[in-house]
Amino acid sequence: MTQTQWRLYCLLLALSALSAAQTAPSGIPRGFAIERARQISGLTYQLSYKLEPHADSTSAHEEVHFRFRSTGPLWIDFREGTITKAALNGTAFDASTQNGHVLLPSASLRTGENALTFDFTAPVAPAGKALTRYEDKDDGSEYIYSLFVPMDADMAFPCFDQPDLKAKFTLDVTAPSDWTVISNSSGTTDEAAGARRTSFAETRPISTYLFAFAAGPFRNVHPAPGMPNVWVRKSQLSHAEPEVPQIQTVVADAMTFLAQYFAQPFPFPKYEMVLLPGFAYGGMEHAGATFLREESMLFRVAPTETDRFNRSVTLIHELAHQWFGDLVTMRWFDDLWLKEGFAQFMAYRTLAALAPDQNVWKRFYQSIKPAAYGIDVTRGTTGIYQDIPNLSDAKSAYGAIVYSKAPGLLRQLNFMLGDDQFRDGLRIYLAEHAYSNAEWNDLVKGLERSSHTDLSAWAQAWIHRRGMPEVRTKWTCESGRLSALTLSQRNVLGEGGTWPITTEILLGYSSTQPVLIRARFSTPDASIPEAVGKACPDYVFANNRDYAYGLFMLDDKSRTYASSHMGDVADLFQRTLLWGALWDAVRFAEMPPRQYLALARDRMPQETDEAQLQSLTGHTAVALHHYVSSDTRRELDESFERLAIAGMLHSPSQGLRIIWFRGLRSLADTPVGLGELQQLLDGKETVPGVQLRALDRWSMVTALLAHGDPAAQSAFEAEKQRDHSGEGLKYAYVAAAAKPGGSTKQWYFHDYLANPDRPEDWVEQSLPAFNVWNQSELTQPYLRPALEALPQVKRERKIFFVLAWLNAFIGGQQSASADAEVKDWLKTAIIDPDLRLKVLQILDDLDRTVKIRKAYP
Repeated sequence: MTQTQWRLYCLLLALSALSAAQTAPSGIPRGFAIERARQISGLTYQLSYKLEPHADSTSAHEEVHFRFRSTGPLWIDFREGTITKAALNGTAFDASTQNGHVLLPSASLRTGENALTFDFTAPVAPAGKALTRYEDKDDGSEYIYSLFVPMDADMAFPCFDQPDLKAKFTLDVTAPSDWTVISNSSGTTDEAAGARRTSFAETRPISTYLFAFAAGPFRNVHPAPGMPNVWVRKSQLSHAEPEVPQIQTVVADAMTFLAQYFAQPFPFPKYEMVLLPGFAYGGMEHAGATFLREESMLFRVAPTETDRFNRSVTLIHELAHQWFGDLVTMRWFDDLWLKEGFAQFMAYRTLAALAPDQNVWKRFYQSIKPAAYGIDVTRGTTGIYQDIPNLSDAKSAYGAIVYSKAPGLLRQLNFMLGDDQFRDGLRIYLAEHAYSNAEWNDLVKGLERSSHTDLSAWAQAWIHRRGMPEVRTKWTCESGRLSALTLSQRNVLGEGGTWPITTEILLGYSSTQPVLIRARFSTPDASIPEAVGKACPDYVFANNRDYAYGLFMLDDKSRTYASSHMGDVADLFQRTLLWGALWDAVRFAEMPPRQYLALARDRMPQETDEAQLQSLTGHTAVALHHYVSSDTRRELDESFERLAIAGMLHSPSQGLRIIWFRGLRSLADTPVGLGELQQLLDGKETVPGVQLRALDRWSMVTALLAHGDPAAQSAFEAEKQRDHSGEGLKYAYVAAAAKPGGSTKQWYFHDYLANPDRPEDWVEQSLPAFNVWNQSELTQPYLRPALEALPQVKRERKIFFVLAWLNAFIGGQQSASADAEVKDWLKTAIIDPDLRLKVLQILDDLDRTVKIRKAYP
């Protein structure tokens, strides 16, 4: 069934259901949404809110204007609030809700212009609602902000809550006189009776999930002409002042670049950023007013250059959304990759132009590809285009497929088409769908026109098919020359099919420059005639510069060379790719984890790149804590701890010393490593040139607690006395979850599921401490209850929380019994299909742990 046929089918189902009975659907089914989009146009919302400090709800008034194309039933969406008064075209009606919808009276509906009015209240809470209240423990002030993606706007006001019903919004907010309100457009204020009323100009057409406001005693940090405003809560002003100039510069430079690259000026009248405590995501791209997680912008740890680079990626990702997502919005959340994948790709593409000395595409590989490959090899993976029959399931579309695989494929497509043709295709797409909605095939058509290339086979394989190719290389030499080189691909899931692949093959030599060969193939096996006759290489890597997408495995000869001569590979990007291929060999049980650990221990002291050293210490921790036996881990632990201590104290750069410190914190498992952490906390030891920050200290306390160190409790109490900040209260909550006691785990698990006032970021950040690797026997009894809680978690929490929940409770296990327990639960569990896929995604790592331990006992 084609996409068009599917939409028609959904439409017929919706019409049939609505004509049979005036019964509200559950959620927002696709067919229901298609019919509404056919019925309605010319939408405007005029909203007025009154915000009261410490209140658990807000009162509001709304006027909705729209053109109606036909007679018949029409539903508007509203959940969890209370409508006290409603009228359609001047006639009052009973606005009772059914399944989160209100039926508009057919007798009052007109063909043509219609006007709806509502008086209503909407809930405000610390967690679980579309309007979040945050109480600043540092100074007692309060902040309220909205977060509606993917379909939570209808928790804050009655609306037609689907992305293809764009509307113009007008907003006014009455709040305490010392509060500032920020929204999508510019506002004017007037004062009356101790309150301040802020009225915002009408927006350009935007989807409901892109409408937003934030209110509280914010401060504008370093306002300057030509620079975007950055707002922060007043207690964090001094913390923000040294960081904000760099944030503003990055965004201003990126805005200039993107406007030129897209040949499209910034699409909204203004752009501001609001740094929010406890924000559920790294950022949210509301049109004209991006909300950002405060902790991601104002570092709570001693930062490295890699940390600052990653912050720039987040900033530009959200900025790029103003074009990809806000100006042109996907019609339905099955095309979520159209905004997220492109925003992520364009963040790196922009930095490659603005910071050419930053090894941007090497960083892209390290930050993007592992997450994509890690999901795409699992039975829970999906195509980039994901079937979302109901917007209530849209949360599950978020994850590595859209954030990591999609940008990886766009890099391949850019390489295949060429820079100019790729850019011109994006320009066509944005120009033709500005302030409207589009689907993936609209983008493909634009790229086909710019490149004069038929992309139908490429799109069908890469956008619709799940999984990816596993690519292997075979080569032979005769008389010092290559006599044959063949690439083969197979579906890593064993489901058949091939993909069109465009790549660059590297023939590597220890004493001369490499030979590069561009290759393009779509068959199971492909000979590379251009390689025949070249000097016999020391190794071959079939995805040089990471242009292609797929699992490119090293052949035996190349893996042996890489394992023995990593120090001879001078090119940083190539060295990074070879390290990645060796780690893939470990994960696929083709290389003993102990061999990888020996190589890492040998080479890490010579590594001078921050990001690569961070990757190696992270992989070392996984191998020690999950892949090797406990006897092997005990044998190796102390040597890695001493390596980390030496690197932390003596590395030549501050960034490397910070990376080694973080490595020690994650690897510490013996009295040597734990004692060094205690010395750092006590001030008896320091990291030269590095001022450790609050979260650095709390992370060390967490490690001591997790290992039951004798000094852990006193360190915990001392840190609580040292850090009286609001963030300190959260960090103490997180750290205490690591205590190895049954009563502790029982209290936290109950708190996670039964305390509606517990902020979501507190819970999410404490999950890894609760499920720390060395307490798997203690936490395994919570594995099944955590799985059974998935429907509640999906219903009550924000987009990424389900993944964090599963990663913690399944990822904290290493045993075959835990693996079997999850599989047994899946056999009988009655859960939504999207949740089942998420479990399968996360279970794959536990499967691999069991397989690796069996292969290399």
